[in-house]
Amino acid sequence: MNEVSVKKYENDLTDILITLSRNKKRLLVVSVDILIITFSMSLSFVIQQDDVILDKSRIIWWLLIVAPVIAIPVFSRFCLYQVVHRFVNTRFFVSTILAVLLHVLILVMISSLVIETEVSHEIFINYFLLSLLLVTGSRWIAREILLESVKSKKMRTNVAIYGAGEAGAELLDLLDKESSYNTVAFIDDKKDLQGTEIFGRKILATDQLHELIDKNHVEQVLLAIPSATQSRKKEILTDLEKYKLTIMTVPSLEDIVSGKCSVRDIREVCAEDLLYRSKIDPDPKLLSMCITDKCVMVTGAGGSIGSELSRQIIRLNPTRLILFELSEHALYQIERELLSLKSKGTYALRSADIIPILGTVTDKERLKTIMRTFNVDTVYHAAAYKHVPLVETNPIMGIINNAIGTWSAASAAMEVMVDTFVLVSTDKAVRPTNVMGASKRLAELAVQALARHTVSQPRYIIVRFGNVLESSGSVVPLFKEQIKRGGPVTITHPEIIRYFMTIPEAAQLVIQAGSMGDEGDVFVLDMGEPVKIIDLARRLITLSGFSVRDESRPDGDIEIKITGLRPGEKLYEELLIGGDVTATEHPQIMRSHEDELPYSEVVEILAKLEEYGEKGDIEAIRNILKTVVHGYHPQCDIADPVWRNTCKLEKFELSN
Repeated sequence: MNEVSVKKYENDLTDILITLSRNKKRLLVVSVDILIITFSMSLSFVIQQDDVILDKSRIIWWLLIVAPVIAIPVFSRFCLYQVVHRFVNTRFFVSTILAVLLHVLILVMISSLVIETEVSHEIFINYFLLSLLLVTGSRWIAREILLESVKSKKMRTNVAIYGAGEAGAELLDLLDKESSYNTVAFIDDKKDLQGTEIFGRKILATDQLHELIDKNHVEQVLLAIPSATQSRKKEILTDLEKYKLTIMTVPSLEDIVSGKCSVRDIREVCAEDLLYRSKIDPDPKLLSMCITDKCVMVTGAGGSIGSELSRQIIRLNPTRLILFELSEHALYQIERELLSLKSKGTYALRSADIIPILGTVTDKERLKTIMRTFNVDTVYHAAAYKHVPLVETNPIMGIINNAIGTWSAASAAMEVMVDTFVLVSTDKAVRPTNVMGASKRLAELAVQALARHTVSQPRYIIVRFGNVLESSGSVVPLFKEQIKRGGPVTITHPEIIRYFMTIPEAAQLVIQAGSMGDEGDVFVLDMGEPVKIIDLARRLITLSGFSVRDESRPDGDIEIKITGLRPGEKLYEELLIGGDVTATEHPQIMRSHEDELPYSEVVEILAKLEEYGEKGDIEAIRNILKTVVHGYHPQCDIADPVWRNTCKLEKFELSN
């Protein structure tokens, strides 16, 4: 019988055994145990070579019959036939030892009473050792050979673990208990480790991945390097890009052990992993100053930034957290999430009140009532329309919500004498080419004007930063979706560049910046190095296990398609309008000194914008923005579909 036939026979036998019913499997195991007990007893006599006993075959036959009769009920009593074999563990083997020992002791007692000729204790000792070895061994074989074969048939993913340290070894132990992964080898750049083994898996160099892919069909690399610096992770990911593999990262072992997550939470390398930003620990004093023991209100609490602000605020022990949101669904989601975390005891809090309130930031009287009723101390104003193309096609609503809505909220805070008002702004407010950026710059000017106008409270702060990963409107979720569909991945221009920051990091810095400034300070966050979007797209494709299809690689998996700039989109974003910037006590937060407008002028401008908005006069609105907002140069003509179709209709009527 050749090797292929043997393999096929083994697979067929495995299939038959696994598909048996539970009762038939138990009957099979009982039958095997009877054979084991009978064989062990026979072999123990042969080993001992006791002539007295061997001459009396009657005694031998008696023991061969009685031994399994005693053993099977005892084994059953110790639940050896109720255990699912793939969950066989140390406790099971302890039970097996006790069961075998007990049935041997019973056999010794009965034989001493019934059998005339004394059977030597050595025979029973041999029998105990043999039966224990074979009974436990049979279970081990069932677990390691039969069931491991089944797991392999379920298409386990062949993986290599990058990092042969303690974290990698513990990860291997965890993966061996899973049915989804088959660890083939370790990868590590330390030459003194290469060629050695961990639990039977060889430690190889990175350049040996080609061999693993070809021979062992490795599909994924799991990064188990929790102590590596961001720069080192960058080097590793760069080295791995040339291989057609999916790169995965695992939760910290601390999170796995604590039960917060499991090995099943292994995820693909995300855009956050590609930023290589060095993390700086937050200042606890700055985090708590405007939140702990205070009533805090977040506008736009259901949005990307607003919801993350809410998550971090609730950890800092406010007396009350007011979630203010226009979208019913978004408000429901964030309230449910925060209440769920509290009910699970995730936060060791005094159980701060969480109050969800539906409303619009343009309703000043409603805001005043809320702030006064709950005696609000701090407002984080994150409510805004942020999607550039959508605001460009809906400019009136963008101005009303972003600029007039901010004025409304900030004015309400002044009249109720809130302690602190923090405006969450954007780098698109700097020399904007779109209505969204211009409306956010107007919002900044409005807050600065109020800061100069009031003589007491609140303390007005503006925090400006760039794109946040995974937010609504971010390119990253779009890229991931397109990669899953097999492409193409679309970008608007090959030279487009953006600053990126994670949502949790941005929210954390917003809270800290809000504790530092006064009198309308504008703070800009250190966004690190700008990222070329086409490079980000390429890396996400390659680290997802695919290759980029282009002119040089026509047989690649996923194409990157250039679609052209969208309405209002610019190639480069900036964080500073001027060059006047000073450092603060936080290394990632800078103070910017920029031009302002008088309070009276801001009031007049916003009144005109509101008037023109009611009339639908977008041309007049754009003219005001060009005059007031420094550097505003529209990238395209008016894109509002209602205005454009109205103009067409008017021209048609005039021509007829």
